[in-house]
Amino acid sequence: MSEQSRRPHKPAKPYRRPQKDPVRILAFEALRAVDERDAYANLVLPPLLRKAREKEGPEKFDGRDAALATELVYGTLRRQGTYDAIIAECIDRPLREVDPPVLDVLSLGVHQLLGTRIPTHAAVSASVELARVVLGDGRAKFVNAVLRKVAQDDLEGWIARVAPPYDDDPEDHLAVVHSHPRWVVSALWDSLGGGRAGIEKLLSADNERPEVTLVARPGRATAEELLGEEAAVPGRWSPYAVRLTEGGEPGAVPAVHEGRAGVQDEGSQLVALALANAPIDGPDQKWLDGCAGPGGKAALLAALAAERGAALLASEKQPHRAGLVEKALRGNPGPYQVIAADGTRPPWRPGTFDRVLMDVPCTGLGALRRRPEARWRRRPEDLDNFAPLQRALLRTAIDSVRVGGIVGYATCSPHLAETRAVVQDVLKQRPDTYLVDARPLLPGVPDLGDGPDVQLWPHLHGTDAMYLALIRRTG
Repeated sequence: MSEQSRRPHKPAKPYRRPQKDPVRILAFEALRAVDERDAYANLVLPPLLRKAREKEGPEKFDGRDAALATELVYGTLRRQGTYDAIIAECIDRPLREVDPPVLDVLSLGVHQLLGTRIPTHAAVSASVELARVVLGDGRAKFVNAVLRKVAQDDLEGWIARVAPPYDDDPEDHLAVVHSHPRWVVSALWDSLGGGRAGIEKLLSADNERPEVTLVARPGRATAEELLGEEAAVPGRWSPYAVRLTEGGEPGAVPAVHEGRAGVQDEGSQLVALALANAPIDGPDQKWLDGCAGPGGKAALLAALAAERGAALLASEKQPHRAGLVEKALRGNPGPYQVIAADGTRPPWRPGTFDRVLMDVPCTGLGALRRRPEARWRRRPEDLDNFAPLQRALLRTAIDSVRVGGIVGYATCSPHLAETRAVVQDVLKQRPDTYLVDARPLLPGVPDLGDGPDVQLWPHLHGTDAMYLALIRRTG
């Protein structure tokens, strides 16, 4: 008998089923939807959480489960650029050659290691178990190896290794440190002006979790009613705003559930209020929201119009979005109408309206706190695609308002190509218009610049980076 045959047989290691973690599986599913379907996390996550809360047994979510899943999804998306740079340092192939589902599991793991207080061993083991469930044992070993390398340093140490020095390349340094594409860093810096401190604060604010802000729709709800909710505090600037400082489910607020209040960033409220409060001569009976979907500003404008005996026409090109506008306005105390129409070829006659809001389609770079994935989807060439539409819609707005009336041109982007460049180009061709100073119409709001237009900022005002120019038609 050979020496080898006399050795005792080593029993095979018994197969162990991977442990399913409902929270991390849900987070992974949300990230896959964002990647595969170009979905937005703020639209994908709520129904997934709602379904998880309705389950019975060990997979049923409680409040802590929902909070952790939300943090994993949004934290991973916000820090994707930084985490990609770190993962790239820990693998022996180009990042683009890693299968997207594997990269999602790795990114979730890196966020737990570097962006949360989850202990290192728990972050690694939970991520490896997730990989075994959704990827299989083979790729789980790869995940384990990479995450153990990542765990050897903290976030500050990794950034020092993967980000170029600021003095060598300021924009690339900020892009890696604050997880924004380089072209977005450059564009925001141009719009903001100033030195390093301002842009660092802005980029940091983009990566903070925004509070849920509610709007009490006049004539239907009051801020005082909403302040009765748990952890509710007054808005900073809008008299109709209430902030939920501990998050929570807005749909559980009775006034929101009944449509008497809504979820609306305070910057959007300020834009609507400024247009509504701008002084005009003559009648004030017909208002237009020319790009009304999904309906937040239209609902506030309609309520304000109703208080004055005016009527709002809400127009939205996409029929399904027009349906959302109709839902938002349902129950408004005064007259209103919702139509599906192309704002560049309007069905109404010129000079019909006393007040016109044109909140134009844009890159959405002002709402990166709420839609962090948008920063990775947008490209500089998107600006060229939006530019003709933005100018055409502003021209329509000016044609639609009567002499002496007021137009509000708004975007949820601070990019100069979508804000001042559009306004300046159109007004050059319209000698019958002039810019109205919008700053006095935002009373109490600081740091509004030199005017006459207004740019709001997350780091200065706690709002989305909304832009507003008010235009008077004179002839």
